[in-house]
Amino acid sequence: MIEKIIYQENQLAIIIRANYKKQGISFFTPGDFSQQLGYMNRPKGYIIEPHVHNLVERKVTLTQEVLYVKNGKVRVDFYNDDQDYLESRILETGDVILLAAGGHGFEILENAEMIEIKQGPYCGDEDKVKFDHKPENINIITKGDEPEL
Repeated sequence: MIEKIIYQENQLAIIIRANYKKQGISFFTPGDFSQQLGYMNRPKGYIIEPHVHNLVERKVTLTQEVLYVKNGKVRVDFYNDDQDYLESRILETGDVILLAAGGHGFEILENAEMIEIKQGPYCGDEDKVKFDHKPENINIITKGDEPEL
């Protein structure tokens, strides 16, 4: 299952649930995202031709990150660019999320191991703005409940 979190026509995140399955290859991100997120399901014996990637200069202006929940349970809270809380989702073992825009925070609900992938180089304090906010009324959205924010 694929879930897209959208706020005012701006895609904040894409969640690929652990139970997602489809033959072939699928990409879930538009071509202008600085992180491209795809899924492959290929049969035994399928060949991906050897290749190298060309040196192509790219300009990255916004850090986008991918988290893979190796195990555990995590609540992700979504915020708009003004740091206003919007909604939350629960991520569990095997889920993958691309955080594309807006703000986000996490609460670990069960011991969790996650793998984070984002473009570099890391710019230290210039890379992010932390803000102090804990949602008072947590609004956890489950599949089928997604509002168009």
